[in-house]
Amino acid sequence: MFAVLAAGSNAVGTVLQRRAASEVPDSGARLGLVRHLLHSPIWFGGILGVVFAALFQALALNAGTLAAVQPVFILELPLALLVGSAVFHVRVSRKAWLCVVCIFVGLAVGLFSAAPSGGRAQVPGVWWVPTLAVIGGAGAVLVLAGLRRPLGLARAACLASAAAIGNALTAALVKSAMGVLSEAGVPAFFLTWQTYGFAAVGSLSIFLLGYAMQGGPLIASQPALTLGDATVSFCLGITLFAESPRRGLWLLPAALGVVLLCYGVFALSRTRCLARCVDPGEKVPGTEEQHTTAAL
Repeated sequence: MFAVLAAGSNAVGTVLQRRAASEVPDSGARLGLVRHLLHSPIWFGGILGVVFAALFQALALNAGTLAAVQPVFILELPLALLVGSAVFHVRVSRKAWLCVVCIFVGLAVGLFSAAPSGGRAQVPGVWWVPTLAVIGGAGAVLVLAGLRRPLGLARAACLASAAAIGNALTAALVKSAMGVLSEAGVPAFFLTWQTYGFAAVGSLSIFLLGYAMQGGPLIASQPALTLGDATVSFCLGITLFAESPRRGLWLLPAALGVVLLCYGVFALSRTRCLARCVDPGEKVPGTEEQHTTAAL
């Protein structure tokens, strides 16, 4: 429940911030943009959405397994479409509705079949060393590869994948810090390195996501971000926190759920209605424009 609330809050926050930015007069001055946003109640509403999303995420990670909680945040994508369609007066096409159904059904079937359980609240300190080395190395390679590419699909996908890895690591650090808070109290929470670690990594991930959104179209950045975060978080839950998914015949419906989920995410990311909901200025070639109207 907390994970769903976090996904919904983040979707609302993203859409409201986009709405506030779309109402800024096109003057070309960055100081004018900042000044306008600081006086915009819609923008502050978006910030509150992000703040509540972080709070709900921490509560979800404290109550559940990392491998089960983080994939739920995939729901932010269809929820952003539903919220954005109301805010920007965008008509949702039948293909987009089909994608939303595939995402919800695929996620439900996949998580019910895998059902990650068990695990530990705290990770042995020495295990963080190879984890940070592998995650940091993979993220650095993706960032360098993305920055060397021209604007387009490859650049956006690489930078979004790096942001996804950062989000997964942030979630793992949040879960560890919340374990310290539950066991040792507030003073220990502010003294443990994981608290400052998730703040630093989370900030870097937001920075990388901004570059990814500017580096290429939504079809490249959104699937890499959404599916990459869920995949890396699932792997960290199993390896780092010793969480155990179901095996055997349960793998068949789990695989079916993953296929539905991937189709829904990739197909929805190609729709013009989603682009207009989360990035009103983006142009998406080859989408169902004839089925969509937008009042901006």
